[in-house]
Amino acid sequence: MRYFKLLAVLTGILFVASCSNKQKVKLLSDADVLHNNEDQLTQVIIYDVFTPPVASRIYGYTALASYEAMRYADPKYNSIITQLNGFGKPPEPQKGKEYNFALAATKAFFTVAHKITFSIDTLKKYENKVFAMYKDNLDDSTYARSVDFGEKIGKLVLKRAMVDNYPQTRGKPKYLGENSPAKWRPTPPDYMDGVEFCWGTMKSFAIDSSGQFSPPPPPPYSEDKNSVYVKQYTDVYNTTKGLTKEQIVVAKFWDDNPFVIQHNGHLMFADKKITPGGHWIGITAIACKKTNANGVKTAQAYALTSIALYDAFICCWEVKYKYSYARPVTNINEKLDHNWLPLLQTPPFPEYTAGHSTISAAAAGTLTHLFGDNFEFQDTSDLRYIGMQRHFKSFKLAAEETAMSRYYGGIHYLNSSLMGANQGKQIAEFIWEKLKLTN
Repeated sequence: MRYFKLLAVLTGILFVASCSNKQKVKLLSDADVLHNNEDQLTQVIIYDVFTPPVASRIYGYTALASYEAMRYADPKYNSIITQLNGFGKPPEPQKGKEYNFALAATKAFFTVAHKITFSIDTLKKYENKVFAMYKDNLDDSTYARSVDFGEKIGKLVLKRAMVDNYPQTRGKPKYLGENSPAKWRPTPPDYMDGVEFCWGTMKSFAIDSSGQFSPPPPPPYSEDKNSVYVKQYTDVYNTTKGLTKEQIVVAKFWDDNPFVIQHNGHLMFADKKITPGGHWIGITAIACKKTNANGVKTAQAYALTSIALYDAFICCWEVKYKYSYARPVTNINEKLDHNWLPLLQTPPFPEYTAGHSTISAAAAGTLTHLFGDNFEFQDTSDLRYIGMQRHFKSFKLAAEETAMSRYYGGIHYLNSSLMGANQGKQIAEFIWEKLKLTN
């Protein structure tokens, strides 16, 4: 009996010793934590199959919440949301008190994410690991204070999100277009209804209104073979029949369709991929990592890029449903070739202007201001999803290639791609000047 008592005591001593000698989880850098947060959010956006406009809203609110907490780590950085539409004044940390602002930024980020995404359990599993890392490395009061501060910022941002017209437009009737000439209607192969036809009514972040940078109307309908209308869909048809290997690669690389339905006989399955906005969030991460940007600079880059993406989607969608312009596949199937399908699957919303062109130009303009005009980078944003990567000598050249990709893919007319790109450039410049930012 005495033997077993002694053994129990020794076991207890060893257990306590092992616990006391347990190594702490190494604290990641502020920038690494923010990058990991964004990556986790992207995975949830892909899994939950959010549409491109809705994804931009998720990126926007979460990034703004993160930045407003993180900026206090460097007094040179000012509030962004106080210069935007309808956010109000953010809370401030207590003077003379210790904070970990990356922890606060993480709490703010996920406080918002929980309310505007679906797969909350997935987020919580990730968060628990992050918060455990900070608990291992911070005293209790600093930890609690930082978490509380981040939660307050997150709730302020959510208050604005509840009145941006997103909740108010859920449950609207389906948009099925119309059968009159030149007007959009559901396209093959799946004939889905129009996505987010109310998005032009969303409350923007920085721009004054969704119609602020409206391009001229698209070419009017005509059956004259010499008209611009006929020439534009004939041009798409002829171009897609003679694509080079490089043009096919460009089209597929920038596809970024988050929900492509594949058909194999009677079977149907969907490929989930990154959204157009998510692609540019990935490029933002690449730029930050290449320049060794610290936590505040990283948070700022995500926030500003997200603002540009969100406002660009609003402007573009206002134009799309204002004109409700028919896609190339509609005209080509009816006028030239009944069996023709584009290289890329046509997204379910009107054609004019090209959404990816618009948001890419807006994001590229913002990133150019932040990191320079001749910033070379290897775009690996899509590598884990489609196994492709490309090299670019600047953000603007990447955006220009994006515009052409929609034309090569057969889902947009060249004019629509170029008009969208011009709209996006204007949005980026307006936002930069409004926020009084300097390089």
